[in-house]
Amino acid sequence: MTALGRHRMKRADRVRIGRIGRIGMAAVVLIGVAVVGTAVVGGAIVRYGGPKAPSVAAKSKTVYFRTLPPGAKLPSGATCARLVAQSPSPENRPANKSFNATVGYPVGPGVFPPGDSKKVHALAARVNGDFTGSTEDILRWAACKWGIDQDIVFAQAAVESWWDQTQLGDWQSDAGLCAPGHGLGKDGKPGECPESFGILQNKYLYEKDGWPYISTSTAMNVDVAYGIWRSCYDGYEVWLNNQPHGKKYKAGDVWGCIGRWYAGSWYTPAANRYSALVKKYLRERIWTKPSFNKLPQPPATVG
Repeated sequence: MTALGRHRMKRADRVRIGRIGRIGMAAVVLIGVAVVGTAVVGGAIVRYGGPKAPSVAAKSKTVYFRTLPPGAKLPSGATCARLVAQSPSPENRPANKSFNATVGYPVGPGVFPPGDSKKVHALAARVNGDFTGSTEDILRWAACKWGIDQDIVFAQAAVESWWDQTQLGDWQSDAGLCAPGHGLGKDGKPGECPESFGILQNKYLYEKDGWPYISTSTAMNVDVAYGIWRSCYDGYEVWLNNQPHGKKYKAGDVWGCIGRWYAGSWYTPAANRYSALVKKYLRERIWTKPSFNKLPQPPATVG
């Protein structure tokens, strides 16, 4: 069994494109489809993907963000920030405070895998980590911005780090894979350094264009992670059919793209075990349990 979080799958056991294989990419324009997103506000359906932000009268009403179809017109980060601000959440991870108050910066396509379709360039232009708020607010902002159901985001972030932006993972002993400032032994494990950082356990090796902000900014960490999820969901990760796969890769598969984040492959046993664990946390709504407010994360296992 392979434990998640601080004790994740060893480097040699994973396809090296990993959760987020990233080395340069060519540019092309995203094919936009005129689909306007919706959110649930106090039981009512609100449009949020169009040219104007929705009007929500009562600040106490919570907007619920759902998955938008492949090719949908995605709302801007600013629109999502306004929607999240209608119903801000309290902080349940005080240790994230400084990371939550730090914004990221615009990045190029280097944070996406090199084998992605050239259409991914328009997604890369959206990544900037430009949001501050509580940990839950930041997760909701990313769900809105990238058109993925917010409860799936909550569940996946729980599997990865128990919503802890300070989380370090994928410890290994190759100095050449260490991130700047995180050399062997620098983070408390003699002869080892972490490869993965933050609330979604983003990999430095494949997201160098986002360093150091994938580590120092919670918003940047999730912005990159779900930008990559959207690329997969929109059908741009065509390289997945050249990796070991249990079925043919195609657009519009929420759970295939969740499993790919962990395994770097499509419906392989490792990917399936990971997505099953995220589904388990989703069914349990683990983030609503009293035990969720306790750190550190209990060991979550894939296997």
